[in-house]
Amino acid sequence: MASKDRILRQKEETRNNILGAAYDIVKEEGWNGLSMRKIADRIEYTAPIIYEYFSNKEAILEELTGKGFLKLAKELQTAKDKFEKPEDQLEAMWMTYWDFAFTNTELYQLMFGVQMTCCAQRCSAQEAPYKLFTGVIAEIMKDSNPSEDIIKQKYFTFFSVIHGLIAINIINKSDILETINAQILKDAITGIIKSIQ
Repeated sequence: MASKDRILRQKEETRNNILGAAYDIVKEEGWNGLSMRKIADRIEYTAPIIYEYFSNKEAILEELTGKGFLKLAKELQTAKDKFEKPEDQLEAMWMTYWDFAFTNTELYQLMFGVQMTCCAQRCSAQEAPYKLFTGVIAEIMKDSNPSEDIIKQKYFTFFSVIHGLIAINIINKSDILETINAQILKDAITGIIKSIQ
């Protein structure tokens, strides 16, 4: 039994090493620089070993996408838990979302297809951030008894503005934009929250 556990731990460790190497390569060379051969070289394995864990590069991208959404959801939950009022929770969550995009830029690009094609398959982890946001939006709007479609519309209003600003900043990095964006972001979040109260 102990040897089975050890083998499972080693497999999980190898799997995580592959994903870690892939992400490190991407941080150094961008998504176009990622290949199964480079991953194998980085962890000093042969390419066929990599294929034992992941059928192709797309499978690695899907796994990283899922991990990205789980990480984002955890950070959003932490931000939400710091506040009692839903309006404050929502503001903190969108600010955390913004910060996530710039501290995990490569993951964000993969998760949302900024300057690259995101994974073709949806992952279940993708729903967690959406549900966190819509839950708080529903709480803010509870007095008007909004339908799911209205809550979804309000979520996509936020998402469109904030994701748009993030994409602009990832594509056109500029110190001037960075200063202006902090105020634009704050104004947008405040304005949309006021519109749903």
